[in-house]
Amino acid sequence: MMPEELRRGRYISLTTYRKNGTGVATPVWYAVEGSELYAWTRTDSWKVKRLRNDPRVEVAVCDLRGNIAEGAERFTGEGRLVEGEELRRIRRLLSRKYTWQYWLTDVPAMIVRLGKRPHTGIVVRFG
Repeated sequence: MMPEELRRGRYISLTTYRKNGTGVATPVWYAVEGSELYAWTRTDSWKVKRLRNDPRVEVAVCDLRGNIAEGAERFTGEGRLVEGEELRRIRRLLSRKYTWQYWLTDVPAMIVRLGKRPHTGIVVRFG
């Protein structure tokens, strides 16, 4: 079951793990549907590289800069990388949640990249 705190949050700090086990936290946009949490990132990001090596993740609600409130609950899960139709679904979910911010960042970036969207989706399940 998805924790209510994650359903209400605006941003999450997504921690992925290096090969040596060190966690690296990054604030990301996200959406929740059912029992899964969805995010996206550039395909060439370090998050993608770390998730390919280790699917463990930790998330916590944070602010835009990645600051986690003192005492905020952290949730552990497993992330998997997705593309194709699953990524299109994640884009739809994010565009609904972050309407104007999404279009303000994604559309100009897509135009600059001549229609290319070099992104990978991240699906997180909590155990």
